[in-house]
Amino acid sequence: MKEKSLNVYGKPLQICGYDPITGAFRDGCCNTGPGDIGTHTVCAIVSDEFLEFSKSRGNDLTKDYPEYNFKGLKDGDRWCLCASRWVEAYEVGLAPPVILESTHINTLKFVSIQILEKFKFE
Repeated sequence: MKEKSLNVYGKPLQICGYDPITGAFRDGCCNTGPGDIGTHTVCAIVSDEFLEFSKSRGNDLTKDYPEYNFKGLKDGDRWCLCASRWVEAYEVGLAPPVILESTHINTLKFVSIQILEKFKFE
């Protein structure tokens, strides 16, 4: 069961992306709930630098994982990232831009709205 789907502004959560289809529940949104191991709540535009960083941390997002209905990501793709991974990337200067209207409110348990707004995708 998913939790109430609000974005970081307390408004209805917007779609993050369908190509590739993202979200812990593969519904295109950064919804979360008890079945979302990893809290995939940050809608980001991934970059090559971020993808390399994630790979160096043990999560190669460029690799295909058909068993999870996942085709590898490339620079410019929209993806629901784990909030903790986004914060790790932020701490080393590699955080990708964020679509705040599509970023789940639970992200604010990990990082402040003030920091997220500095990375707002325009």
